[in-house]
Amino acid sequence: MTRIGPASELGPGSLTRSGRYAVGNNGNHFAVTRKCRHLGGDLDEGSIDADGCLVCPWHAAKYDVQTGRMVRGPQGIFAKIPGLGALFKSITRVVPLGRATVEVRDGDVHLVDGE
Repeated sequence: MTRIGPASELGPGSLTRSGRYAVGNNGNHFAVTRKCRHLGGDLDEGSIDADGCLVCPWHAAKYDVQTGRMVRGPQGIFAKIPGLGALFKSITRVVPLGRATVEVRDGDVHLVDGE
């Protein structure tokens, strides 16, 4: 088990890094592996959108943190390439982001285990 920090410092909409994981709070604490499946953007530098999804800081690909699957492909110039978003979304059906269990104990957020 790895201590992330005080739960008060990881409020809704917050993200931080813990080893290979991006740890965040979208109303619930979560942890997913940090590297975007598109071009390896560091997801702990991204954001959490209104849907509670993790958004890549590089090209705005969007991930469901419960499943690790990409739910919107890369945006910007990449969104204009036919089939690219669908390709990356299908890749994450087979190889989703890794996920880890996160618990709050005694006011601290802990990374318990990971896939």
